[in-house]
Amino acid sequence: MKPVNVGICGLGTVGRGTYQVLTRNAKEIARRAGREIRISHIGMRKPNLEFDFTGVEINTDIFAIAKDPKVDIVVELIGGCETAFDLVMVAIEHGKHVVTANKALIAEHGNEIFEAAQKKGVMVEFEAAVAGGIPIIKAIREGLTANRIDWLAGIINGTGNFILSEMRDKGRSFIDVLAEAQEKGYAEADPTFDVEGIDAAHKLTILASIAFGIPLQFDKVYTEGISHISAQDVTFAEELGYRIKHLGIARRTKAGVELRVHPALIPESRLLANVNGVMNAVMVHGDAIGPTLYYGSGAGAEPTASAVVADIVDLVRTLTIDPDHRVPHLAFQPNCLSDMPILSMDEVNTSYYLRLEVLDQPGVMANIARILSELDISMEAILQKEPQVKGSEVAIILLTRQVQENQMNKAIAAIEALDSTLGEVVRIRVESLEG
Repeated sequence: MKPVNVGICGLGTVGRGTYQVLTRNAKEIARRAGREIRISHIGMRKPNLEFDFTGVEINTDIFAIAKDPKVDIVVELIGGCETAFDLVMVAIEHGKHVVTANKALIAEHGNEIFEAAQKKGVMVEFEAAVAGGIPIIKAIREGLTANRIDWLAGIINGTGNFILSEMRDKGRSFIDVLAEAQEKGYAEADPTFDVEGIDAAHKLTILASIAFGIPLQFDKVYTEGISHISAQDVTFAEELGYRIKHLGIARRTKAGVELRVHPALIPESRLLANVNGVMNAVMVHGDAIGPTLYYGSGAGAEPTASAVVADIVDLVRTLTIDPDHRVPHLAFQPNCLSDMPILSMDEVNTSYYLRLEVLDQPGVMANIARILSELDISMEAILQKEPQVKGSEVAIILLTRQVQENQMNKAIAAIEALDSTLGEVVRIRVESLEG
């Protein structure tokens, strides 16, 4: 059979990794795919002298590659949304299959992209868009296809996980660890996407769509970052038997689907609580299989390239299959996607960690207990720290049982209104992640 020609658009970190893996493992990959996969075209802004590009057409015009009749598969690795979207749509219009590692592109424009691909009879693969080299999309879309997925929860941003791990292990502040993450290249100069949860929200949007068979709905994900987490919160969580992780959580309920990204206390015995550094992990709970965990490198040149190349091989294997019998982009047939509503954060039920600074005086706990009781909020545990100076302020930490978020909002507002409360109440949600 004649070789399959691949055009790589973008030769940044992931592009270079993809080129290296495809060329280094060419023979092994051909054995798996059943035919040779050849990098025939590369689109990049400026010359790269790192590799020998003999036999490869180099072009600064990526759209020319998307239109070239000699190219079978276009690999979009330029990042961003606007140009990447235009490139992918041009490639689809010209009958090319597409592989991308672009989570923002899929989360924000995937519905339109997949509809166009369906009409043209081509496929768009995006395994590398979530959790780097971990084959989590394939696992949910194909490996767990017999299951009704109940929920999934994941550490899907390595930068945030590195920061929280360092804060716990070394007692360092958020600002201090963030600066180190930037020095090591884990965080960008503008770290907003990582530390404020936007990157994780893109990934959660994709995972939830595949898990529950719903359209991609990035705009409905509740998103909260970790910049407000203090070293003392990390310490208090440890004292209570928990660890703080930045989680993406998608849960199916009778009322609808929860889509939320935020810091959470997890019992220290849970597997996710012990995922440290820049590693990623996703736990998926299916009705037949129960809980399963997928762990590995969530970023980096070759881990991400591993997923990109796996998608290319999958495409090569299905080139001769009738388009109507390929694995659907979002796991469920396009005409069978569900219109389950996405719940607002106010409608979510969970437990809470509350930290408040109060004046060290009689009746403070009685007032707090009264507020919680009036709103039917039960306490699981109370931790009160000794004041450094008698009669000054004291830290109180409360763990509550499950309650709806709108009730907790009322309780926090009432507690903050007390004369004895100093400043704002710190709220972190608690997730048990029980099977």
